[in-house]
Amino acid sequence: MAGFLLITVLFYLNCGSFVVVISRPADGTTSRRATVALNTALTSTESLFSAGKPNTTEVPTAGFTTRYRKSISKPTTAPESLSEAAGKKTEREEEEGPPELAKRSTRGIKVAKKPKTVLKKPKVIDKKPNAAERAKPQVKKRLSQSVATETAPQCPPLGLESLKVKDTQLRASSYKRRGLGPHRGRLNIQSGTVDGDIYDGAWCAQYRDKKQWLEVDARRLTRFTGVILQGRNSIWSWDIVHTYKVQFSNDTLVWKPCMNGTEEAIFEGNQDAETPVLALFNTSTVARYIRINPQTWYQNGTKGDICLRAEVLGCALPDPNSIYPWQTEPTESKDKLDFRHHNYKEMRKLMKSVHEECPDITRIYSIGKSYTGLKLYVMEISDNPGKHELGEPEFRYVAGMHGNEVLGRELLLNLMQYICQEYKRGDQRIVHLVKETRIHLLPSMNPDGYEMAFKKGSELVGWSLGRYSYEGIDMNHNFADLNSVMWTAIELETDQSKLINHYFPIPEQYTTEEAFVASETRAVISWMQNIPFVLGANLHGGELVVTYPYDMTRDWAPREHTPTADESFFRWLAVVYASTNQVMSNHDRRPCHNKDFLRYNNIINGADWHNVPGSMNDFSYLHTNCFEVTVELSCDKFPHASELPIEWENNRESLLTYMEQVHRGIKGVVRDKDTGAGIADAVIKVDDIDHHIRSVADGDYWRLLNPGEYRVTATADGYFPSSRTCQVMYDHYPTICDFRLTKMPKERLKELLMKGGKLPKDLQLRLRHLRMRKLRVTTKAINRRRAAAAKRAKRV
Repeated sequence: MAGFLLITVLFYLNCGSFVVVISRPADGTTSRRATVALNTALTSTESLFSAGKPNTTEVPTAGFTTRYRKSISKPTTAPESLSEAAGKKTEREEEEGPPELAKRSTRGIKVAKKPKTVLKKPKVIDKKPNAAERAKPQVKKRLSQSVATETAPQCPPLGLESLKVKDTQLRASSYKRRGLGPHRGRLNIQSGTVDGDIYDGAWCAQYRDKKQWLEVDARRLTRFTGVILQGRNSIWSWDIVHTYKVQFSNDTLVWKPCMNGTEEAIFEGNQDAETPVLALFNTSTVARYIRINPQTWYQNGTKGDICLRAEVLGCALPDPNSIYPWQTEPTESKDKLDFRHHNYKEMRKLMKSVHEECPDITRIYSIGKSYTGLKLYVMEISDNPGKHELGEPEFRYVAGMHGNEVLGRELLLNLMQYICQEYKRGDQRIVHLVKETRIHLLPSMNPDGYEMAFKKGSELVGWSLGRYSYEGIDMNHNFADLNSVMWTAIELETDQSKLINHYFPIPEQYTTEEAFVASETRAVISWMQNIPFVLGANLHGGELVVTYPYDMTRDWAPREHTPTADESFFRWLAVVYASTNQVMSNHDRRPCHNKDFLRYNNIINGADWHNVPGSMNDFSYLHTNCFEVTVELSCDKFPHASELPIEWENNRESLLTYMEQVHRGIKGVVRDKDTGAGIADAVIKVDDIDHHIRSVADGDYWRLLNPGEYRVTATADGYFPSSRTCQVMYDHYPTICDFRLTKMPKERLKELLMKGGKLPKDLQLRLRHLRMRKLRVTTKAINRRRAAAAKRAKRV
């Protein structure tokens, strides 16, 4: 066939690279048929490599930056765009909607607003102070450097950090002990406080030579594109890998090194223990197994260990046979929601789109601003937005207190969309929830910290960057410490009847402008005082557990079970979320870091985990009527965008079921018996539970209780107390327990005289009876004194 071109395509597996050799005719031109064949070969190869890629519409910054080691190793102190974003007010979609809340509480003690100050660089808070004192290790200059040349979207992580990769998929050449085995070589895994326990913070090789490796089995052909490396997490040791090689295999017998041209590629690792460092391969490689092979590491005298934590980036190739059970695991959600990471501007646009889709049941408002001027937006969902309805409880979810714990933020944005869609579709569960509850969703309490984390990306943000506010404040410890106020009063007060057990006032030193209180914390406190919340939860990340108050130990012990008077109901709330969460309820799951919460059924008293003075949960319980728990949503603080659909599936039922608990217990209205008007600030007492709540402006109240029979008493200034027995059933609606209080005669008399009205007959009779009783008592006392005087005179 002399008229046809002979084409030979040779694929050389050199880190996924290939060479196309074309034989040309004698005249030096390529025939049209050869060109078509070449294009077909290239297209099929490109299709093979692109299989399994994440959605190309995904925002790049939500995954990870593609710059190489030098550009990502320097820690970012603050995002440059924060002040710019705060100043942009020209776009219509950035409006917060209706005005802020009208005040509803007459008893709230306001926190002084913080004066405007010039923006300063945030404080750099090191998670390990001892590490900062060490001298910066000297890193050997790398032998070669692999530069990323691919323009295709990068693959998502395999899931070492999120535990999608199981322990059985990790192997190593050697390891020092069980606690430093290959199963601990996961990005951002945290160690225990005891050096040598089974929960150490990295994989560490037993030997110190260049033959050591950590191996990951992807279980199927995967297009590997990069590796992310971290040092060892330990308060006692400083162990990092400076340079490393990578090899690939399909059978663990024959290994091919990753090449950089004609040389074996050597990648830069870490210069500190916490900053994740990304290395992208020159060309992606299709294989099943990947090995990380350290070449140089920090030499601490003669004790420098080879230790690392890692994540691998790879796209699984489709298997037409689907013979493996893990290939059938769901990776998507049936709900049509916007599954991606949203920065500040995108969050506002999404909230506005939900409001435009469901204007009759939604309202967007702002409760204040962050330190840099970013507004704290809240989505209200109710059948009558903007108004508190008599007898309708108020519920809140708060997310993003720690800016780098982002899953809660995205779940609340998903929840807004879901409720709107299902309400329009006529889902009776959602319709009932919207009509019977006023829901408030605050997706980002710390937008400044989130912007810092978002700029780095999901895999490179590390464990603490973005956790704190722009000023360096941990808002999880920033609320007023009312626990100490309560316990000090208990120790000093001899008359137990004078002790209060609710609505503790905020200490004066906390309310001053000079107090070290974040702008965001002040805004949330004011929000809590203005709206009579009944139930809430704040969403965090980094673990899988639900914690309930108290979060602070009584004697400042590192950890100690410290229950509230409502211990049984708080445990119920925690169980409701944990038992309906698909990951927490899986008893075969692996512990995230250094605590096995499976032993506690994934719930724990906050103080029994670790001491947290000034937590939102404790403040909410002691200063308002609201009961609140903390939900740790995932092992991975910043999941990759590709994992958001399954995370929504894991938490959807939990989010809805927990909201429905706001209707458990008793509710009612405390009214004036004569006028029928609601009585504000009436105290509702439940026998045998030493924690009271109060009615709100219209006289309505809600008391969360487990099923049972309770003796309830309502008291108010100027009224006689009233008691009744209330039966709480197992139904998903509260027991109605109303009270009508009778004014004391003195108070009624004052009120009538002020109005210039005539006294009714019943009040006249009551006053006459009181005068006669007072006269009898006075006469009896006078006669007693006269008799005593006569006896003394007779003795004299």
